[in-house]
Amino acid sequence: MTDDRGDLDAQFAQWRHYVQRRRELRQADVDELEDHLRGSVDDLLAAGLHADEAFLVAVKRMGSLDELSREFAREHSERLWKQLVLTGGPDGPAPGGRSRRDLWVMVACAVGAAASVKAPELFGLTLEDDAAFYVPNVGLLVLPWLAGFLAWRRRAATGLVGVLVALFALGAVAANAYPLAEDSQSLVLTGIHLPIALWFVVGLAYVSDDVRSSRRRMDFVRFTGEWFIYYVLIALGGGVLIGFTFGTFQAIGISPETVVSQWVLPCGAAAAAVVAGWLVEAKQSVVENIAPVLTRLFTPLFTAVLLAFLVTLGVTSSGIDVEREALILFDLLLVVVLGLLLYSFSARDPLAPPGGFDKLQLALVVSALVIDVLVLLEITGRITEFGTTPNKAAALGENVILLANLAWTAWLMLSLIRRRAPFTALERWQTAYLPVYAVWAWVVVLLFPPLFAYL
Repeated sequence: MTDDRGDLDAQFAQWRHYVQRRRELRQADVDELEDHLRGSVDDLLAAGLHADEAFLVAVKRMGSLDELSREFAREHSERLWKQLVLTGGPDGPAPGGRSRRDLWVMVACAVGAAASVKAPELFGLTLEDDAAFYVPNVGLLVLPWLAGFLAWRRRAATGLVGVLVALFALGAVAANAYPLAEDSQSLVLTGIHLPIALWFVVGLAYVSDDVRSSRRRMDFVRFTGEWFIYYVLIALGGGVLIGFTFGTFQAIGISPETVVSQWVLPCGAAAAAVVAGWLVEAKQSVVENIAPVLTRLFTPLFTAVLLAFLVTLGVTSSGIDVEREALILFDLLLVVVLGLLLYSFSARDPLAPPGGFDKLQLALVVSALVIDVLVLLEITGRITEFGTTPNKAAALGENVILLANLAWTAWLMLSLIRRRAPFTALERWQTAYLPVYAVWAWVVVLLFPPLFAYL
């Protein structure tokens, strides 16, 4: 009986973990649902069912969790509408004072990000003429403000704030201490990898309320996807606004090109990074439900593209071009595939049994794994024959890191489909692997330039 009770508690914890992702449900709503579920399980246990059977039957009687979420949204429509204005907090509408403070802190951080982008002009630097400065420093000008907003919202401890400041300072040293020419490969690598490294610093600010929690790390994965969606939406809206601005001012004989290119675009792009983060925090589930739709739409499309590429490669017997542009393209493709998988995992019901979509995801992972191996073989061959360069060394390391993740992910997904491992094992693997990407990005930024004589 003690073992059964322990299994039940584990199942309740897993169920609650999933329900808490439905952000339209307040903490009180989750407690109410769990109390109802526990009562139903107790009744079934008293009727003679085993613990596992009682739990599954009780969950089934409650209906699907998506249906429950929609029902709560209908019954609490006022709360859902408030998510479209100034509400916030993962446990439901925040008090008015906290909402207003969030808004004003966000505005201050957004203004700070916009001002930071223009600040170098005080020292004679411009976007048009000083790419060698802006390429490695763009993340440093914007992301500290987003991290600051998240750290303030999470009430991060003083020690952790010190770590965040130290990491951004380290990034500033890496971006500006090395003598990198405008045409150097190390400059491009720093421009690509430093924002990635700094984004994980933003992630540290995001999980500052529970740094070791696997669930909070997966929440950051979901935050990243939702932040990207909001940023793209803001960019599209800004593009429409700029188009109307050009049209209306040119109609009266005035060209706004200088104002738009030198002020509106750079300042708006910087401020939008903070605004998008605030929207994810404040609007809660307004975008969250897009995750399952996007993953179910793009997973089969990416799977088809990768399979078509492999078939074409086998038929034509063509080699893979491993020049710089091709390396960036293949690595970007593999990163997008991995991001798609992570975003899908963040939206998956951990209690759901494996199905056809899981098999499709396994096919996507295996296809990406095969492409990764082929690219690695080509890179290794080129390095052996012609020697290494910063680009090839970075691509080699990144593909090895992706290979390890994709290989174990494929094994865990196969185990999930064969019902030999729970979904939580897959989730824990992905969240535990996130620091590996951060460490590698810092290695490229800090060690590669001097290692390759700033080439």
